[in-house]
Amino acid sequence: MTLITTLLLLIVGFIVLIRGAHYLVEGASSLAKKLLVSEIAIGLTVISFGTSAPELAVNVLAALRGNDEIIFGNIIGSNLMNILLVLGLSSAIYPLTVNWNTIWKEIPFSLLAVGIFLILANDVFINQAAQNELARSEGIILLLYFLLFLLYVFKLPRMNNEEEHHPIKVLSDTKTFLLIIIGMAFLALGGHLVQDNAIKLAAQLGISQKMIGLTLVAGGTSLPELVTSVVAAYKHRMDLAVGNIVGSNIFNLFFILGISSCIHSLSYEAVLNIDASVLAVGTLILFISLLVRRKCLIERWIGILFLVTYSGYFYYLILRK
Repeated sequence: MTLITTLLLLIVGFIVLIRGAHYLVEGASSLAKKLLVSEIAIGLTVISFGTSAPELAVNVLAALRGNDEIIFGNIIGSNLMNILLVLGLSSAIYPLTVNWNTIWKEIPFSLLAVGIFLILANDVFINQAAQNELARSEGIILLLYFLLFLLYVFKLPRMNNEEEHHPIKVLSDTKTFLLIIIGMAFLALGGHLVQDNAIKLAAQLGISQKMIGLTLVAGGTSLPELVTSVVAAYKHRMDLAVGNIVGSNIFNLFFILGISSCIHSLSYEAVLNIDASVLAVGTLILFISLLVRRKCLIERWIGILFLVTYSGYFYYLILRK
């Protein structure tokens, strides 16, 4: 198979993934609104799950095939793009008002997720083990933290239909569930195409699967977050934009990585600690900037700082290969 054919199939896979995520988000959002879930809760759960669905599809297939580098590269790379690129671009377009709960609970929970991941994955440093791995038992721990997050989210106030106006459509029951089913089918097909051709591309270019996961695969699977948050920022739907990013990062680390490691124990390379540390620092900067300025606002300068930071990180990845 030629390089061009591999790239074309990879692009088709991303298109199918994104379309599947769109159908899933539309159907699941309609279902959530029928149940009178608040908009911030929809952003933190339903839409975050939908926009994280491409990562889930790719990682489950990678776990079944034992491609651990793709798994970690996809999760860490996607979360980095979410914070530094997607949130940076969204706030550079329009300063984002942040919900008070997001500042004091969701962002710290996202930072906690990175810390727990680093502790569980670094067995050599923490437990003086022979190698680093994320075992099945540790995957269960990640899933338990995810359940705690869900319990918090569903305690959020239910929405007041007279006060909230958002573009989420309430569809018929048949169309709602049909969209969810079609979305899941598209995700499975797209995940298969991305997984297969990402590995082939890495071999053809002579670079590691880890590098492909951190950049190309992470970029493709993060496109739903990018589109959702940028459009939400443009329409001044602040809770949806920020909730989507924060919720997606928590989903990725606790749920998707938890599911992946429950399928089989994942071998972890210590060099990825650098990438995870950049993610932790970016999340910490977001939290501190909101506290120091004492404004529930992600200002444009923060967004620009994030974009510059991601540019520097990407240049580092090119040098590291």
